[in-house]
Amino acid sequence: MQDRISQADDNMDAFNVEAHVLCDDGVFPNNPKLPLLLYHQALDLTGPDAPERVLERFAQNRWAGGWVNGIYGFHHYHSTAHEVLGIASGQARVQLGGEEGLIATVTAGDVIVIPAGVAHKNLGADPGFTVVGAYPQGQHPDMCYDKPGERPETDETIARVPFPESDPLAGPAGALMRHWTA
Repeated sequence: MQDRISQADDNMDAFNVEAHVLCDDGVFPNNPKLPLLLYHQALDLTGPDAPERVLERFAQNRWAGGWVNGIYGFHHYHSTAHEVLGIASGQARVQLGGEEGLIATVTAGDVIVIPAGVAHKNLGADPGFTVVGAYPQGQHPDMCYDKPGERPETDETIARVPFPESDPLAGPAGALMRHWTA
């Protein structure tokens, strides 16, 4: 059986994709125009070298700067890049959008696409929790923490971050392209 990581799957409607618009909460800018996307069980991680295969899948779809690690245990956001997180193993509770934001439990196979400006934080994870991350080709993330003086400059920077050329899983026909251009 061919796994979905290496398979070119142009029909992302087969996956359960949640879209959440997370607006400025008075602390974090979040992103009032682009929804955070949560793809449930979008990756089949069976077999060896799953993190490497996820990195390859992201790179094939023009998401670069890949890394394998976890999610920081403090609120942070990127004003210069969008981010994709593929859950390669384990489970975690993450908060998206700041202290009053969405709390989601993510498990191996889930994917989160985080628009520039959206705060995210690990609230607790299994010991084996592993994340694969990447950014649209040509975008390089900064680290913002709601320190005095970050805003309004970061708000202006977020507004200038270009749309990705493709969905990190399915390329130009993927769910991200439909949700972010609607």
